[in-house]
Amino acid sequence: MAFRWSNTLKDNDVTDRSVFLNRRQLMGGAAGLGLVGMAGAAKADELTPNALEDITNYCNYYEFGTGKEDPARNAHTLTTEPWSVTIDGMVDRPAAYAFEDIMAQMSIEERIYRFRCVEAWSMVVPWNGFELADLLQLAGVQSGAKYVAFETVLRPDEMPGVKYPVLDWPYVEGLRLDEAMHPLTIMATGIYGEDIPNQNGAPLRLVVPWKYGFKSIKSVVRITLTDKEPPTSWNKANAGEYGFYSNVNPEVDHPRWSQATERQLGGGLFAGRVPTLMFNGYGEEVASLYAGMDLKAKF
Repeated sequence: MAFRWSNTLKDNDVTDRSVFLNRRQLMGGAAGLGLVGMAGAAKADELTPNALEDITNYCNYYEFGTGKEDPARNAHTLTTEPWSVTIDGMVDRPAAYAFEDIMAQMSIEERIYRFRCVEAWSMVVPWNGFELADLLQLAGVQSGAKYVAFETVLRPDEMPGVKYPVLDWPYVEGLRLDEAMHPLTIMATGIYGEDIPNQNGAPLRLVVPWKYGFKSIKSVVRITLTDKEPPTSWNKANAGEYGFYSNVNPEVDHPRWSQATERQLGGGLFAGRVPTLMFNGYGEEVASLYAGMDLKAKF
């Protein structure tokens, strides 16, 4: 089962729990640019968390609105019980797996991960969850499978944001099978030892820490094994700005902003930007997955 990966971040690298879960106030125009927020970095002596009153609910979950405060304000409408995840495609045991049955068979552990948004802000989050590989093995991956596709729940009556054509709903994402089976890739079910809040992807979300945050799809209801590269929502919306891989890469800028540096959320409005790490600092673990690839072309 799990416990195949050794964490290097420590407790004092983690975004303060009260800040992470109770952010309430935008810090001026910088909020819209993703430049404000909370603690998060590899070195504790570089962290300067904001006071709680300076912090906002800083989430991207467009099904509940495009503003950073919208998900925390609106996501209480999402019904998360009962919940099931359909696993189908190239698997031996396709089925709708009840969430409680999945949890009964998984080893839950804490993973303290850096989280880097494509908007050039970052944090450190203590997720609780299990390795995606264990869930895929539960369903039985067939030998011809090469990719894993994911789908977010779509409930227009519970999700006010989907009435706007921001994206082609439902939200979909995908990984190569070797990325999905990597020990760093987890399905998160909690934060700080508590159930994951709705605005952060309850009850079950993907977390792929070396990729930009939009790859870590929320509120997953379907996982499909396939031999073809699956469509992904932001790539469908604008392939020139959002590639299939979306690995954190400071050498490949977004067409509208640099990815060379980032604002560590919690450092305050006037905190300096810090260099972005290749693969978000997980290169030692994952660089071999992309050996021989042109990472500027396959972004």
